[in-house]
Amino acid sequence: MFNSITGTSDGGYLVNELACYLQTDALDIVLPNMQTIEIRYEAHYTARQYHYHLPLGKLQLLALILYLPSETSLANIETVRMAAVKAVLAWQKTKSSQDKDNQALIYDVLVVDIQFSEHANSNNNNNSDNNDEHNNDNNIEHNRQRGQLPKRLKHEFAARYFMENLVVDMSDHAQRLQVFSWHDWCSITLALQTPCELWRFLGYHLDQLQRSVSSHVASFESEDMLVTQFLSSALLFDHAITIDNALIKYGIQQAPNSALVAMTLAQKNKSQTAQMYQQHRQQAATLWSQLSTQMIDTVSAELTAQADTESLKPQFSLWQQQLLDESAFSRHELIRTLYRHPQQKPALQKTGYVVHQHSYENLGRHYVLIFYGQDLAGQNSKAAIQPNLQKIAQDVATRLPMAELHHVIILGIDFISDAGETFMDIDLWIQPVNNMTQRERQLTKQIQRLKQQGAEQQDIQQQDIQQPVAKKQAAKKQAAKKPNEPVNDLPQIRLNLSIPARKDKL
Repeated sequence: MFNSITGTSDGGYLVNELACYLQTDALDIVLPNMQTIEIRYEAHYTARQYHYHLPLGKLQLLALILYLPSETSLANIETVRMAAVKAVLAWQKTKSSQDKDNQALIYDVLVVDIQFSEHANSNNNNNSDNNDEHNNDNNIEHNRQRGQLPKRLKHEFAARYFMENLVVDMSDHAQRLQVFSWHDWCSITLALQTPCELWRFLGYHLDQLQRSVSSHVASFESEDMLVTQFLSSALLFDHAITIDNALIKYGIQQAPNSALVAMTLAQKNKSQTAQMYQQHRQQAATLWSQLSTQMIDTVSAELTAQADTESLKPQFSLWQQQLLDESAFSRHELIRTLYRHPQQKPALQKTGYVVHQHSYENLGRHYVLIFYGQDLAGQNSKAAIQPNLQKIAQDVATRLPMAELHHVIILGIDFISDAGETFMDIDLWIQPVNNMTQRERQLTKQIQRLKQQGAEQQDIQQQDIQQPVAKKQAAKKQAAKKPNEPVNDLPQIRLNLSIPARKDKL
């Protein structure tokens, strides 16, 4: 249950992504009934709460650090840990009773970090003001000067802890506190990678805790096992399937997304390709996180020179939230679209082309990827398109017959080859969309259909000739395909990860 370990852990890109959803600075919390515990066990604690306003709900995370003398016995460690968790539960219940009118969906999370020091409370003079942050900051600064990493206790909670050690009423909203050790929380954020997956895992985790307490049978033995179980479940794709069906209903796409179908079936059947697909999603999630951060930084650097930095911060935060509010599958589809470009025919790369891609996390977010043509004098060149990104976004917003539409994201993409390396230079524009009435959407859709009918009548004879040939070719291709052959695999091309790279940096 306990294991002392020295070092730090990497929470992955998700920790940085969560930062843009932080509503206020961290709040220092004073927990009830902890002063006696501090004096008796020469302990010290800090508690800070972070409020994250995620698209799916509010995440209230309380980071609790317990500082204990290095010689503390295991029995005393458990006593202090139990007292700290109960103190948080008491504080949370009081806070919930004062905030009864809040109807928003909220997940309350406690992360417990137990650290050892030679003098956890060396200046203890029964003065709580002196025993809190002043001593803690001195200890931390002292360790930094000596180049020391914190010595942490590796511990866990899991379902059995709430069944045997800390019995609470999980049906009581005020008591729905999800408790993780510091190591387990870092492991979870590293595995899940995206804010929306973290949110859904917390719902999954809470459901498993409630089942365990009500059935008196532990539904999971460790957090690592539960994360693996969550990532291996076909439930992971339920939301994307809902989005996919809505896109077909709106006529934005004609058939189910083949990659989504393949991944869902592999997950349900627990086939060998499921692990490969998971690795592709993880790779895409990382690349999209890097791209999003660098795109925002690029726009920020360009606009900050022309305006007040403070006035631009809210806009940058909202832009970043739109880009990062994508699931691993949605990021997979966006990155896959980028990776396909080097495989396109040279003639198409020369003229340039446009690819429409929709978010599989949020039905109201639509992407337009414009691959600039290499022909500098062409109508799809960067010089011709870049000044009109906002106009293009507004035009797309008008033409899309979706009542849910709230943002159109334009990516102007320029692939640059130099000394065997491939770079991407990306221009970004994010256009908020005003709510359009259902009647306006219907009229827009009717106009689109009228325009399409003229083009369809002109092409009908050519289609009649080509369809039989196309069907035969498709049948041959399907017959030659191996049963376990990966569908929509990511092409293995080499891209420099420091993207987007400006030309003047090459």
